[in-house]
Amino acid sequence: MSFKATVLTLYPEMFPGHLGTSLAGRAAERGQWSLDAVNIRDFAEDRHRSVDDTPAGGGAGMVLRADILGRAIDAVSAGDDRPRLLMSPRGKPLTQARVRELAEGPGAVVVCGRFEGVDQRVIDRRDLEEVSIGDYILSGGEPAALVLLDAVIRVLPGVMGNALSGTHESFENGLLEHPHYTRPAEWEGETIPDVLTSGNHAVIDKWRHEQALRLTAARRPELVAGKESDDE
Repeated sequence: MSFKATVLTLYPEMFPGHLGTSLAGRAAERGQWSLDAVNIRDFAEDRHRSVDDTPAGGGAGMVLRADILGRAIDAVSAGDDRPRLLMSPRGKPLTQARVRELAEGPGAVVVCGRFEGVDQRVIDRRDLEEVSIGDYILSGGEPAALVLLDAVIRVLPGVMGNALSGTHESFENGLLEHPHYTRPAEWEGETIPDVLTSGNHAVIDKWRHEQALRLTAARRPELVAGKESDDE
């Protein structure tokens, strides 16, 4: 079963973007995933292909209309059980655990917001799951959708050459990733830690875990809460 992504956007030319290259691009060529970028304007009914209107109650900016977006969602997802995601700064933060859940499913319908936002009624009536990639504002949901799909595609079965390479990364075990080293053995007076050249894999694993704990405690203490006591 391949992963099928449908993106609803006002700028379909932004896709597949970087997903057409490297690991994701080769995986698409092999049929492991597919992407269909659909223009929301195709579902407008006036000659100007209008998709937005002024916010009820007044205020700055424009809001994507519920009727037009609702028609677009219905057209691309009628009869399938793929989750419907709305890229939104007010959504739940995207986590590696959620990425893994999405990768285990048949795909996703991803709605890219624009302007001031989306009419709340279509969020409620079409059961859109609001997803955020960080506490900042983008000009639209398209870059966020590319980030989400990048994260999902790389963990699809068979996409990464080494199946183990995705299991030791940041957030996979609740910690940030440990430091990495490679050749040359000495560079600008700095050498690779001796433990990594010891050949003792049990000691290396312990060192890497300790380093991950220290790094996470320093940079993301909320992730490491409770883990130090568990690992003592």
